[in-house]
Parts: sequence; structure tokens; C-alpha cells
Amino acid sequence: MNPADEILDVVDEHDRVVGQYPRGEVYARGLRHRCVFIQARDASGRLFVHRRTPVKLVFPSLYDMFVGGVVGAGESYDEAALREAEEELGVSGLPRPEFLFKFLYDDGTGKSWWSAVYEVRCELPVHPQAEEVQWHDFLPDEEVERRLGVWEWVPDGMAAYERLKAYRAAR
Repeated sequence: MNPADEILDVVDEHDRVVGQYPRGEVYARGLRHRCVFIQARDASGRLFVHRRTPVKLVFPSLYDMFVGGVVGAGESYDEAALREAEEELGVSGLPRPEFLFKFLYDDGTGKSWWSAVYEVRCELPVHPQAEEVQWHDFLPDEEVERRLGVWEWVPDGMAAYERLKAYRAAR
């Protein structure tokens, strides 16, 4: 199926479902929907970082420190987190990602989406989808921090990353 044809739940400012539309229409009309962000780390604690392919519907060719994507119609955040992590990492049998928090992302142009942030340990060899991931590696946190001002990162991932750092600092 063409990704633009995938049916998504459209939600209100309180994350209540108010309709269902194809992804392409959701994006074109700027309708509020749901997304998951999963921070994946390897057995050594390094963070999975990747560059999106140029054919992605949203933020093509940008770097991201999360795997994830949209929550399908009728799908829970938890279900989407596991599905998206396994799809993007190219693994099966991943432990269920741990939910950390949720926030309403606003891109500054009136488009927004509910964003659930998770973390997971991936000790399996990864084989990211070629359609989704142009480049990938597991990087130490210090290396990721050094690259923040150098590489062009997806804006919603950066918002999730900053919130995750604050969340961990407050624990």
C-alpha cells in the first residue's frame, strides 16, 4: 500500500479521535494525528541514529535520533511503538518499548500532532528498511550531542529529544 493511503485517526487537542482520513490528506490539510518516537539503544547504550531517505513524505533526507512514525487508525500508541521500532530497525522479537511521556508537538505553522515518546533496548542486529533509512549507526550520546549543530535534524525529533533530556534530568 502507498503510505499516503494509510488511514490515520485524526484527534483533537485532548487526543480524542474525531475522524479518520488517509495519511496524504491528513498531511495536506494539516490535521492533528498521532505519532510515536522510540529511542533505540544497543547493548552498549549507544543511540540509534539515522538519515531518512529523500522519498519520505515528511522531513526527507534529515537526520533523526528516534525511530517511529504515525499511529494507524484504531491502533494504540503501544502497538504502534513496537510495530514502528521493529519495521524501522528491521528486527523481530524486540522487547516492548517502554512508554515515557506524551506531548503535543506544534510545528509553528498550525500543524500539530500528539507525540508519544518511548525507549527500547535493541540487542539484535539491525537491518533498517532501505525505503526508510539512507544511513544509520549506533552513536554514543556525546557524539550525538556534537552532531546537533552540524547535521540537519527532523524538527519534531529535536523537540522530542529536548523534552526527553529534560524528563531524564528531572528523574
